[in-house]
Amino acid sequence: MKRFGTLSFGHYGPLGGGRELTARDSMLQAIDLAQGLDELGVNGIAFRVHHFARQQSAPLPLMAAIAARTERIEIGTGVIDMRYENPLYLAEEAAAVDLMSGERLALGVSRGSPETVHRGYEVFGYESDDPRGADLGREHFLGFLEAIDGVGLAERDPHSPFGGGTGLQRIEPYSPGLRSRVWWGAGTRETAEWAGRLGVNLMSSTLLTEADGRAFDVLQAEQIEAFRAAWREAGHAGEPRVSVSRSIIPITTAEERMYFGGRQDGDQIGVIDGTTSTFGKTYAAEPDVLVEQLLQDAAIQSADTLTITIPSQLGVAFNLRLMESFARYVAPALGWEPTREVAAGASV
Repeated sequence: MKRFGTLSFGHYGPLGGGRELTARDSMLQAIDLAQGLDELGVNGIAFRVHHFARQQSAPLPLMAAIAARTERIEIGTGVIDMRYENPLYLAEEAAAVDLMSGERLALGVSRGSPETVHRGYEVFGYESDDPRGADLGREHFLGFLEAIDGVGLAERDPHSPFGGGTGLQRIEPYSPGLRSRVWWGAGTRETAEWAGRLGVNLMSSTLLTEADGRAFDVLQAEQIEAFRAAWREAGHAGEPRVSVSRSIIPITTAEERMYFGGRQDGDQIGVIDGTTSTFGKTYAAEPDVLVEQLLQDAAIQSADTLTITIPSQLGVAFNLRLMESFARYVAPALGWEPTREVAAGASV
C-alpha cells in the first residue's frame, strides 16, 4: 500500500436531536475536508454516488470545486453508476475536471450498486433487458472510453460558421491520458478480468459475489491477481492501479471509543441483488493493533491504494482527526507515500 484516501457516502438529512445536515452542508463540508486532507498529504478523496437518495448524486461539480481549492490530492468517485449516465456528456465533464485539476481525477465507474428505487435509470431515459442493468452499464462505459480516447464521433459540417471541415469530430475538451485515470469498480472476478482486458484500473468492491467460507481479503486478493493477469495477457503497457476500501477507525480518544469501541467485527455473508456475497470486516482499534491487523489483510497488501470509508455525518474536524491519526500512527508502517513526497506533477 503506497497511497491512502477517503471514501464518503455524502449522507445528509436528520442527525437526531433536532439537528439537520442539508445537501449544501454536505457538499461544503466535503470541500473543507478535501483541503484538510490535502494539507495532511493524504493521497485521495472520493465520493460514492447514489441517485434518488440523500447522498452525492452529481459529483463532477463538487470535484471541480475541490480541484480549485486543493493542490495535490487526487479527486475521485467510488463509483459513478454508468446505468444513469450519458457517456458522451460524462466524457466532456470528466475531461474538464481532469484538465482543471492538473490531471488529478480518479474516476471510478461501474454498473452501480443496489438502488433505493426500482430501475431508476429508466426514469433517466435508459432501458435495459437485464433486470440489474449490467448490460446497460457496460454499454455506456464502452461509449465513454471511446469518447475520452478521442475517437471521432460526429460528422463535421463543411458549411458550419464555426470552422467547418470534413471527417469525424471528437468530443471536446480532450484530456490526454485520462483513460489511465479511469477505474472500474468490480464485485466479481469476471468483471475484474474484463477491466484488465480493457486496460483500466481496478477499484475492488466492498463486497464480492462469492461465499465459499474463505475470508473476504483472501477472495479479494485472488480477484486482484486475476485482474493483473488479464491486464498482462492483453498486452497493456505499464502497471495498473488497484484500490481496495475498508472501514478503518484508529481509536485514540474517548470520543472515538464512545462511537466505535467494540464495533470491530468479522466478515459478513449476505444476499445482494439475489446473490450470496461476502462483505469485508470493520477495523476499529488502537493504532498499534490496526497495524498488525492490516499487515495481515491480503488484499490491502496486494493493492497500491487503500480507500477508507469515513463517517461523514460526524463532521470535518472529527474525520480530519481520524485521518491524521491514521497518517501518523498506521499508514507509515504499511508503506504509505504522502503526496508531498511525490514528485511534482505526478499523478497520485
